[in-house]
Formats: sequence, C-alpha cells, structure tokens
Amino acid sequence: MGSDELFKKRREDRKQRQYEYKKPRANSFLIVTEGKRTEPLYFKGMEKKIKEKIGGVVDVIEVPVIDIQGEGCSTGRLIEVTEQFVKEAKIIYQNIWVVFDKDDFEDFDEAVREGTNKGYKTAWSNQAFEYWLYLHFHYSDSALHRDDWNKKLDEIFKQYHLGEGKYQKNYKEIYDMVNIYDGVTTAIKNAKRRMADFDPKKCKPSEFDPGTTVYKLAEELKRFIDE
Repeated sequence: MGSDELFKKRREDRKQRQYEYKKPRANSFLIVTEGKRTEPLYFKGMEKKIKEKIGGVVDVIEVPVIDIQGEGCSTGRLIEVTEQFVKEAKIIYQNIWVVFDKDDFEDFDEAVREGTNKGYKTAWSNQAFEYWLYLHFHYSDSALHRDDWNKKLDEIFKQYHLGEGKYQKNYKEIYDMVNIYDGVTTAIKNAKRRMADFDPKKCKPSEFDPGTTVYKLAEELKRFIDE
C-alpha cells in the first residue's frame, strides 16, 4: 500500500472512530431555521431564559444544549442542511427540530414529510412565522397573506409600545417583546386550539391556512423555564 493510500485509510479510520465515539446528550436540541432573523432570534431568547433559570444550580448533565442555526434557504434545502449538521455534530442530539414557513415554496409538504421520515421534528407555519407571533396576543383562524400578518403585528407593537412601535424582523429581544403578559403561554394555547382541527390524514400542511406547529417546540423549551 502506497503512502498516499495509507494516509487516506488512516484518515477514514479516524473519521469512523470519531463518529463511533459520539455520545447521546440528554436535553440537547438542534434547531435549524429557514429564516435568518426572526426565528433564530426568537429561540435564542428562549435559550437565554433557560440559561438564566438553570444557571449552575442543576447538574451540568441536565442543562439543555441548544444549538440554533438560521440558514435562510428553501424548505427542501433546509432538510439537507440539517442532515449535514447532524453528521458533523460532536454529539448525538436528543431533539432535532427544523423550523420553516410555507411562504411561496412549492416543496413545503415534501419538506414536512421528508423531515419526519428522517426522524426530525418539524415546526412549520402556514403562511409565516408571524402568524405564530400574532398568537401571543390574539387567536385567529383567518387565512391571511404573510404581509397582512406583518401589518397586524405592526398594530400590536404600536399598541403595546414594543420596540420602535412597529414590527421588525431583526429585533434581538423579539422573544421578550411578544412574551409580555405571558404571551408564550397564550400562543401555545391559541395554537393548540387552531391545530385541533388539523387532520394530517385528510389535509396537507400547505392546505391548512393558517396553521402552525411551532407551539410543540416552544412547549418543549418552555418546560425548562418553568421548572
């Protein structure tokens, strides 16, 4: 065996050992989002609250590992990116979430199905993540365009004097803003109420407008804050 071939074999063996030595990590989350601004900023806000709540009181093995990646790519591509993150990760994540909107992507239903088939949890919104944010304040089952949800959030941010009095996607404190008056609890309740009518055997996610399963991820993370 030549030196080049020997080097390649050793490198492959090393990669294999690194993969085999990966260990599952309790309470670990990989959250990969389609959006590069609002979604990751929202979940980073939850991550911050969790770290503030747990601090050093709980044994380190119980402290959740939360890795959030905002990718800004199409829904189908997002599944591929998530798979790459999983392969390259140094740990085996206990919870893998993919967060994305319908918007105008035609591969929305396919992405939901593919993500589920790969064992990922999907937190999808139809039409947009802004619908989930709106549910922090009010219930609605109106099928509106994402631009209309933005306008409704503008009204809310003005009413409650949030941020600059207008909804923007780059607010770093977006989680704290919409969680005013325990908004996350309200959003979870409102989303569950809406999604109670969703039957995946009879209706595709792209056909259920409005709709969101983000509440499932929020509920999993919120339990660490409420402990």
